[in-house]
Amino acid sequence: MYRIKCLNKISPAGTGRFGGGYQCGADVENPDAVLVRSASMHEMEFPKNLLAIARAGAGVNNIPLDRCSEQGIAVFNTPGANANAVKELVVAGLLLSSRRIIPGAQWVQTLKGKGDTVGKLVEKGKSQFAGPEISGKALGVIGLGAIGTLVANAAHSLDMEVYGYDPYLSVDAAWGLSRATHRARSLDEIFAKCDYITIHVPLLPDTKNMISADSIAKMKDGVRLLNFARGGLVDSGAVLSGIQSGKVASYATDFPDDSLLGVDNVIVLPHLGASTPESEDNCAKMAAKELIDYLENGNICHSVNMPAVSMPRDNCTRICLFHRNVPNTISKLSGILANAGINIENMQSKAKKDYAYTILDVTGAVTGSTAGHLENLPEIVRARIIPEK
Repeated sequence: MYRIKCLNKISPAGTGRFGGGYQCGADVENPDAVLVRSASMHEMEFPKNLLAIARAGAGVNNIPLDRCSEQGIAVFNTPGANANAVKELVVAGLLLSSRRIIPGAQWVQTLKGKGDTVGKLVEKGKSQFAGPEISGKALGVIGLGAIGTLVANAAHSLDMEVYGYDPYLSVDAAWGLSRATHRARSLDEIFAKCDYITIHVPLLPDTKNMISADSIAKMKDGVRLLNFARGGLVDSGAVLSGIQSGKVASYATDFPDDSLLGVDNVIVLPHLGASTPESEDNCAKMAAKELIDYLENGNICHSVNMPAVSMPRDNCTRICLFHRNVPNTISKLSGILANAGINIENMQSKAKKDYAYTILDVTGAVTGSTAGHLENLPEIVRARIIPEK
């Protein structure tokens, strides 16, 4: 029986995937795995038997990744599951940042009680809310992952000229990207050419404040900026200075902070990117699938702290080892198994920075003594033995 603890309300579309061999809910004690959305786990103590954490969403800022790696806990996310929902909000952001729709709608509400004069007042006052069309304008997309690719393609369908920048563009993303997207060779090319710029990269030490005073200075006058990825990617103070000087025509973001509120030409939304029932269902289903495959088969897909390693199951005992990425580890593992009369039928091993993950399908009895020898190797962080099916 595997125990799954839900730290947030998780869509039944996901939790319903756990069958009879699972106990899943908010009150589960000593869980083997955790399902989480936004709850912070930084102050949590993890039980020794915790094997995995699945974030029903893309960002994992609420999970202590280094501590999880040190304890051999696999952390999964669900890239792409909420991509369409975010893409649609970014398209809305393009329009909101151009046409002054929100200020116009707010102003119309002030005409309540004006009776038959409302129509005349609207015609007289509407010019203050005029804004440009996006058709024919240049959009720069920084980051061409699941969301950035969808945004670029949607912008093409709206007759925008699209420039994309991503030095780490994956093969899968490249296949899905419209051929009409111009490949920018640098961020400076995006800054110099684009009327609109939208950012879709993870928040890392080297991406923090990617949009800064220096980068804004390189942009076209009247640039319109969008940030529906992470708040820390944009220096709010630099953007506000740009708004005040007229360098930045507008800024739309899904990440409020106090300095941005109540500022003309700044559109701040309450983190609505993935707030659709479809997105919540998709994220929950993907997270559940990842946990089931890891718990039952040891396979890893979409982990943020472990390499992707997957093998089909045969009628073999499976040994799963999370270990440090140091020389001679595999030879030590093989030696222990050989001395115990255990034959390796199939093996996959990959590394990710300081850690590696190895799956071994073996024949022969894996006794408690053999498992103990594996766990006692200083290179091993966690060893799991999954009996043959």
